[in-house]
Amino acid sequence: MNGILIRGMENQQPIELIYMGADGKLSQRIIRVLSITDTHVKAYCYSKRKLRTFRKENILSGQIKKGIVA
Repeated sequence: MNGILIRGMENQQPIELIYMGADGKLSQRIIRVLSITDTHVKAYCYSKRKLRTFRKENILSGQIKKGIVA
């Protein structure tokens, strides 16, 4: 997972995530990664149209999203 996040950040490619929120609900998000730490990912969330911080442990899957201009 970390490799996809790093590649998305370096190449400024959007990433589609399946994410589990603090309430246990699943959501699908499309993000542009801005920074990565050991525990969190700071990103612009296209779904919410805001900057968001995601816990890495709650990212269930992710893939580079082709065909979307970041």
